[in-house]
Amino acid sequence: MRKPLIIDCHGHYTTAPKALEEWRNRQIANLNTPELGPKASELKIGDDELRESIETNQLRLMKERGSDLTIFSPRASFMAHHIGNLETSATWAAICNELCYRVSQLFPDQFIGAAMLPQSPGVDPATSIAELERCVKEYGMVGINLNPDPSGGHWTAPPLSDRHWYPIYEKMVEYDIPAMVHVSTSCNPCFHTTGAHYLNADTTAFMQCLTSDLFKDFPTLKFLIPHGGGAVPYHWGRFRGLAQEMKKPPLAEHLLNNIFFDTCVYHQPGIDLLTKVIPVKNVLFASEMIGAVRGIDPETGHYYDDTKRYVQAANLSDEDRFAIFEGNARHVYPRLDVVLKRKGF
Repeated sequence: MRKPLIIDCHGHYTTAPKALEEWRNRQIANLNTPELGPKASELKIGDDELRESIETNQLRLMKERGSDLTIFSPRASFMAHHIGNLETSATWAAICNELCYRVSQLFPDQFIGAAMLPQSPGVDPATSIAELERCVKEYGMVGINLNPDPSGGHWTAPPLSDRHWYPIYEKMVEYDIPAMVHVSTSCNPCFHTTGAHYLNADTTAFMQCLTSDLFKDFPTLKFLIPHGGGAVPYHWGRFRGLAQEMKKPPLAEHLLNNIFFDTCVYHQPGIDLLTKVIPVKNVLFASEMIGAVRGIDPETGHYYDDTKRYVQAANLSDEDRFAIFEGNARHVYPRLDVVLKRKGF
């Protein structure tokens, strides 16, 4: 068996040049006076700035840690769909997606794009389709990030099983792209964004699917639930038992042809549990680097988010590691598989 490509399915542009945040701050400051700007054309970020932001950060760490390719999307906490209205989100999403596309063009062997959607609370998800299509057709992006809670921690949207979301699912199936189910910033003080809201959302998304028959309507739909699935692997027995009480099929049949989990779990026992409880075919390598947890673990002397080390140390066969590092990503992201085959992989 050849050495696998190390495909990180969960990367965000957290190191974008400062001009992006400054533009966003101006947009937010002028929500009630949009005529004061800023216009999208006022954001000026050159290729050299993009190169520096990547070469000194993500690319440097990828080389140090031995990963090959990152599926790269806009910074999750910056999506902030609760801010402004649909026009606000549409402009912001277009800008952020274009920057990720430009990064993928500057570093085509190391990065490939995934899109954020211009979601907005209370707005029909069908309004996101134009941006989704643009990112797939024009930018060659291989997936999307789908926020199940555009309200930012107040959960005013219908569950993912509701027909409210079907326009997005129909396009996902048409273009054969998966969605990473990923919330954004929490504006609810009860829920810390990365420590509570993200993990709550991962667990909630899984349960919304469990209680429904969504995948009967969309048998080829694929969801990637990040951060190791939140509480899901740890409480697998609870979810199996609940499904049984609801007269649902066994979870392997009911959900695991459509739902996958990443390895953004930042300690060895967590990865050991994930890979023991969840079938290997449903686990994709990821680090979310550079993301929520950036420090060095004093117990190991290594970065918490150096997740490749955990997968290598787990009790797995070479075939299993190949699947986690490369094979499963190519299955879940068919458009990525096409790109890799064109490059001879």
